[in-house]
Amino acid sequence: MDAISPSSSAAGSLIKAFAVGGLTCVAGEAIRNGLSMIPSVSDEDAAVYASIALVVAAILLTGLGVYDVIARQGGAGSFLPITGFANAMSSAAMEFRSEGLIMGTAVKMFNVVGPVVVNGIVWSAAAGVLRYVVGLISGVV
Repeated sequence: MDAISPSSSAAGSLIKAFAVGGLTCVAGEAIRNGLSMIPSVSDEDAAVYASIALVVAAILLTGLGVYDVIARQGGAGSFLPITGFANAMSSAAMEFRSEGLIMGTAVKMFNVVGPVVVNGIVWSAAAGVLRYVVGLISGVV
């Protein structure tokens, strides 16, 4: 396996992942800050619009084949922000579109990202129950 695997240093991979993930987050914050300067846009709305902008950008970059290049260089840094989730869904939708809208795009798209959604729901519910129990014990609830 070592003979066919490309060599990479752990430190270099960590730095690239940190840079790509960090730049993604900086871009999101820049968008949010720019939008929050508009008087009619609340800070909460600006955060939502920034998330939407990052998702749309990730989908466009996936469609153009650029996100794969970023992911090869940035590793986990390209998958951890919300853009990684958008990339996973859009790349699965593109890959299986020839099998039809329902059995291809829809089914395969959610086969890929379904475990992420399920884990998010389960662990969010577990955190809510834990918070409630801790509140009962401490007398806050």
